[in-house]
Order: sequence, then C-alpha cells, then structure tokens
Amino acid sequence: MNRYLLPLSVLGTAVGGAVLLRDYVAGGVCPSKATIPGKTVIVTGANTGIGKQTALELARRGGNIILACRDMEKCEAAAKDIRGETLNHRVSARHLDLASLKSIREFAAKIIEEEEQVHILVNNAAVMRCPHWTTDDGFEMQFGVNHLGHFLLTNLLLDKLKASAPSRIINLSSLAHVAGHIDFDDLNWEKRKYDTKAAYCQSKLAVILFTRELSRQLQGTGVTVNALHPGVARTELGRHTGMHSSAFSSFTLGPIFWLLVKSPQLAAQPSTYLAVAEELEGVSGKYFDGLKEKPPAPEAEDEEVAQRLWAESARLVGLEMSGGSSVRGQPLPK
Repeated sequence: MNRYLLPLSVLGTAVGGAVLLRDYVAGGVCPSKATIPGKTVIVTGANTGIGKQTALELARRGGNIILACRDMEKCEAAAKDIRGETLNHRVSARHLDLASLKSIREFAAKIIEEEEQVHILVNNAAVMRCPHWTTDDGFEMQFGVNHLGHFLLTNLLLDKLKASAPSRIINLSSLAHVAGHIDFDDLNWEKRKYDTKAAYCQSKLAVILFTRELSRQLQGTGVTVNALHPGVARTELGRHTGMHSSAFSSFTLGPIFWLLVKSPQLAAQPSTYLAVAEELEGVSGKYFDGLKEKPPAPEAEDEEVAQRLWAESARLVGLEMSGGSSVRGQPLPK
C-alpha cells in the first residue's frame, strides 16, 4: 500500500499545482463585493457565454437586468435561468439585432420610453471570424455588429445614461486589437480580398478607439466608459474559427486550451468588476486586460484616428453631429 502513496501524492500535487496555475492565468474573480440594488443594467448578447454570466453576476448583486438579444427564444430561456438561479425576478428579455440599424433604433426607443433610468450598459455582443457576411444595412458583419451597432446603441441611450448619472458604459474589446488597423479607405472590405481575422481585429480596435473618444466627450457628465479584454473563453463566439474541428487539434492543443481558456463565468468577472467596483468611480477612457488596467496598442491611443473613426461611424449609421462633437441620435437628411 505504501508504495502507492508517493506516486499518488506526487500526482495530487501536480494536479493541484496545475489547477492553481490555471486559475492564476485565468485572472481570478471580481474583487469587489459591491451591490447594485435598483440599478438598471442592459447587457447585449446576454443569452449565452460571457454575456449571460455577466447578467447573472449583476442580477445576484440586485440589479434590474435587461437581456438584449437577437434570438428571443434563447433570450427568454436565459432570463428564466437567471431568475431561477438568483431569485431576482427583475430580469427581462428584449429583442435587439445589432446587425440592423432599424432594430437598434426600435430597441433604444423602447428603453427610453419604458425605463426611468439606465445606470449600466454592457456592450458585450460580438461576432468573431465569421464568413464574409454583411449586416442588413450592408456593413461588413464584424465591423457592423462589434463596433457600429454598439456605437449607435450607446449614442441613442446617452441622454438616458446622463440623466441616470453616475452611470457606466462597458465595451468588450479583445487582445486581438493589437493586430488591428483602421483602414479608412475600406472599412467594410468592399475593395480588398476578405480576411476574417483582420476584420475581427479591426472591429475590436475600433471598440477601444470609440471608448477613448466617447470618454473625452463625456467629461463632466458623470458617465464613464471603459473597454476590456475578458480573456479567451469557452463560448459560442469561436464557432467560426475551426479551432476544434479536428481530433488532431483537440488532442495537441487541448492541454494548452485547458490552461489558457477561461470558463464563461471567469471571463465575466472583468465586466462585472468594471460595472460595480466602487474604486472605479470616475475612471474613464481606460483599457483593462482582465481585472487590471493596461495600455492598449499605440493605434488605440491615437486621438486623431479616434476622432476620425467617430465621424465616419456617425456618417455610416446616420447620426447627426452637432458642433463637430456631440451626437444627437437623429437620422441624417437624405
């Protein structure tokens, strides 16, 4: 019997060490215990993955949670799950298709009409490395959903967020932004051969540039906005990557994925932290890698690029720009 004790002890130590290393690499849980009773929260793409877990975490903390999703059947099911798990019955499902400017405007109009306040907006929904698809309005899908859709939604809800101050906007970007570049001559990949990876990186760089310029415009309003990289998570987002399409890749990369890839629950911790942490009151225009503030890629800090992207985005989605800086949220005259 004793001859098995040492190997078992070594195995136990190795497994324990591996789990600790994995937890360290994954970044840990939200350190803030702050609650948000009575605060209204909107989470886009909340029917699955990081969005659903973020909504659940914020529901646990007492928020009035609105799940904004394209697939209403899945959205209703997610809302039911969250209500059951948290015993918070203030969790509702609303239709929002970020690939449709019409849907975004309809969603925003209902929120403005029906909700007295909006305290937290989590722009979580995303498309990753899909085929060369276009939105209802003809935008390249990743740029259209990941950036333009949230750009329009946020601007349409700004007056409500300002009236509810102090309030927060959280934009989910990605570490992939470091490989991104904003090509103003071909934002929607109409002239070049489509590169789905480059398109994704461009869209996530655009999210940080939007965050930076919006933060500048919101100074003194009581509304903050920050961007974050949640980490690589086991979610449906990577369904177009082919990452697990072969037995060989699953076998050879499996241990690496186990170490580096977060559960949706862990990947939701940075969004939760930025939404509730009292120590982040007033912090704005920053980029967080997990739970820690870090500098983004140099292009993400280029103010001229950020302002140019804002103007171009406003033109594309049909927002009237007043005085060169503020956005009123009305369609441009045809």
